[in-house]
Amino acid sequence: MNRKFTHSLLCLFLTAGLNVQAADFETATEAVKNMGVGWNLGNALEANNQEKSHDPSEDAYWGQQGLESQTCWGQATTKPELLKMMKEAGFGAIRVPVTWYNHMDKDGKVNAEWMARVHEVVDYVINNGMYCIINVHHDTGAGSSTWDSWLKADEDIYAANKARYEYLWQQIAEEFKDYDHHLLFESYNEMLDKLNSWNFASSNAEGQYDAAVAASAYSAINKYAQSFVNVVRASGGNNAQRNLIVNTYGASNGGGNWNSHLLDPLKEMKVPTGESNHIAFEVHAYPYIADGFESAKSNLDETFNAVKTYFINKGYPVIIGEWGSSNVDKGEGATDYDVRKDEMFKFVDYWVQQAKNLNIATFYWMGLSDGLYRGIPSFNQADLAERIVKAYHGSDFSGVYPVIKIGDLDSFTAWEGAQQIDWSSGSVSIPASIFKEYDATIYMELTYTQNYAGMGVDGDGNSLEYDDIQFRTGNWADLVPITTVIDGTEKGYSGDIAPSEIYGTPSGTQHTTTLRLYNSPNKKLQLSQYGKLKDKGLVIFGHGVMIQKVAFVKTPTVTGIQNTVVTKGDGAIYNLQGQRVKNPTKGIFIQDGKKFIVK
Repeated sequence: MNRKFTHSLLCLFLTAGLNVQAADFETATEAVKNMGVGWNLGNALEANNQEKSHDPSEDAYWGQQGLESQTCWGQATTKPELLKMMKEAGFGAIRVPVTWYNHMDKDGKVNAEWMARVHEVVDYVINNGMYCIINVHHDTGAGSSTWDSWLKADEDIYAANKARYEYLWQQIAEEFKDYDHHLLFESYNEMLDKLNSWNFASSNAEGQYDAAVAASAYSAINKYAQSFVNVVRASGGNNAQRNLIVNTYGASNGGGNWNSHLLDPLKEMKVPTGESNHIAFEVHAYPYIADGFESAKSNLDETFNAVKTYFINKGYPVIIGEWGSSNVDKGEGATDYDVRKDEMFKFVDYWVQQAKNLNIATFYWMGLSDGLYRGIPSFNQADLAERIVKAYHGSDFSGVYPVIKIGDLDSFTAWEGAQQIDWSSGSVSIPASIFKEYDATIYMELTYTQNYAGMGVDGDGNSLEYDDIQFRTGNWADLVPITTVIDGTEKGYSGDIAPSEIYGTPSGTQHTTTLRLYNSPNKKLQLSQYGKLKDKGLVIFGHGVMIQKVAFVKTPTVTGIQNTVVTKGDGAIYNLQGQRVKNPTKGIFIQDGKKFIVK
């Protein structure tokens, strides 16, 4: 929990008070043991999408997204009820991966709105009595033609980014320095060399090894770890004794025997200078079990033996920050959970129990409650969640594992926020799973505000003061025919609508428009079009509109013109649900078309 002193106590006993707090901190060994079993809140705060530059050397690479990034990989917006559900199921710790580059400028200054949201989610975890880990996540990783990481395990790249990396951690450390031992910081996620090599540095080089590339990578990993520790410790407060986590190169675990360099990431990892009792090491593991659990068992043992030899036996605790089988992310119907559940459960039992015997904390990667099920909240892999928890606590443990199907709900909010849509950037995506849950008779209620006043003209002199909402399948290939349902009257459209033309209302007006995803004059399109949505999902984009909510209902609840009108520049304040607020307290609000935060 947050621990804050009164102003008078701070003035009189600041030094003594902080020393008392620091003395209360568990050691890293105690904290890792006390975590129990954990889960990753994956594809949420670390989700990211580059629509502009993919090159970290360009200014446009930085700060491309707002709060909408949380849902851009198909997850529901995280709410406190989800973390309450995980606690009641028996999980004692949550790893909250966070990506920062898409929310900070080129110098590393984090957007205040984003920092506030990270803070909010951390509180969801802490307030439920669980341990929480936050990190720097997809700022690292394997580059591609559509994205590249700015943090790489390379001495030259470290030198070029040292100031930015340290400034990022300075801000995070300052934001959370008053939190107690339940909050841990993780330095970086899976950091790879300039060749994007997995398993060990330079594995992607010719011949699977390059001594110079590898030496540079391991040196850089240790420098990043030291920078992280130095900055956090210097920030003071409870950060002086906070338990910190540093990852091996690529979060590699040393398991396997197919190459003599597999143990190098563990051998080359150094304990940051000045650290002893409040430092832990992290690795990840996704073993291959498709040939059955017994065939994978020796590899699992190699992983445990490696981390035991290089860390645990030397007095340093280990966190397996991500784990699952190698097919954990293969998609519905293709994962080991789907096609070989018995073998998957044997693996779960052995893995969690062996880790517990070594006082290793394990954090399952995603799954369990996934996609829109997090918004209910409900487990969509309840038996797997229960298996993981009982593997740790024992078969007599009694957790709560709610199973509520989206399709059984009379209404469901698939997306909520404040996303200004634009042709070149800014859209709202609804995953295909929502359309698999409901049949084609479902209604969609779209809440939005016309928001185009003052946009001026484009480069060709054409006015930008107009509104348009377009609907396409999730691969952007097809327009989705739609029908508006207003005051009981249906009208079909080919795939887009202009609210100003439908309602005759100006910029600043909020509406909830009820839609059906077919064109009413030709209802035979209904089933074939819905089949595409089941496969690809839906993308909503356009111009001059701020989307605030996308809900699906079996019976429409709101029709016609809404009475909320916001004239640009009148100073009126609205919450993210479009309701006018006279005296905003803590939260995110909209004024004159712009978002702001009240802390």
